[in-house]
Amino acid sequence: MTAPVIIEAALNGITSRAHNPRVPVQPDELARDAVACVDAGATIVHTHAHNLGAPVDELVQAYADCYEPVLAARPGTVLYPTVGLGTSAAARHQHAIELATSGLIRQTFVDPGSVNLGGAEPDGLPPPIDYVYTNSFLDIRYGFDLCVRHDLGASIAVFEPGFLQVVLAYHEAGALPPGTLVKLYFAAGGYLTRGRALWGVPPITEGLDLYTAMLGDTGIPWAVALIDGDAVGHPLVRDALERGAHLRVGLEDQPDGPHNAEIVAAAAALCADVGRPVATPADTERLLGLGAHGDA
Repeated sequence: MTAPVIIEAALNGITSRAHNPRVPVQPDELARDAVACVDAGATIVHTHAHNLGAPVDELVQAYADCYEPVLAARPGTVLYPTVGLGTSAAARHQHAIELATSGLIRQTFVDPGSVNLGGAEPDGLPPPIDYVYTNSFLDIRYGFDLCVRHDLGASIAVFEPGFLQVVLAYHEAGALPPGTLVKLYFAAGGYLTRGRALWGVPPITEGLDLYTAMLGDTGIPWAVALIDGDAVGHPLVRDALERGAHLRVGLEDQPDGPHNAEIVAAAAALCADVGRPVATPADTERLLGLGAHGDA
């Protein structure tokens, strides 16, 4: 039987309403979008709260206001938030701990590396910003240990090949948490600043060859994401699906896209065209090895 495709919908991210009026922002908008995306074929939904930087209790409440109605309407949906703000790993993960304790999430973010995120300015040069997305080895260990302590799968963003080296080290040590899904990010644009990407691997066959060669026969579940581009329409994504990939889509990654549910529906149609069914919640649990908690 052809393996089902897990579709993750990343609903908003840093895409602003000023950039795209279709992006959901408030918890009720995100909840409605999430349910629509699940009905279109997604089984994993990722959101950013509108009040990042707020005190942790307010941040947790914003996520809960979104996640509770989604789980009530579509039990079995796998939900997870983005990283919080703060100067320590503990501060950046505290809201995830509280959401896990409340039974609202079954995955959480683990970004196993550091990267300069941005795109070239109109003059072709890197932007004059003083920011590096930083995750030390100690921070990464904190994230993986948190997954183990709270029975959470790791939703791993691979921005650069070095990130995958860290994942492979944890795999070889038998320390990757059950429920792990590795997302391979291909840089079609700058992400934090638009323009030519100055980070990561471009969406070319050779880049996919590199990542699949690194993954080898590990059996680690992996997905592809096209950042700042139309994943459904890109030939690399079809190629990846034919090689057994799962798929992440949504307005976080495609800032100029249509409604999230339309993107997910198009992704589901692409999977069907490739000859692979879309995963159900039960398929997603089985493929990732997720536990059954959080289903009711």
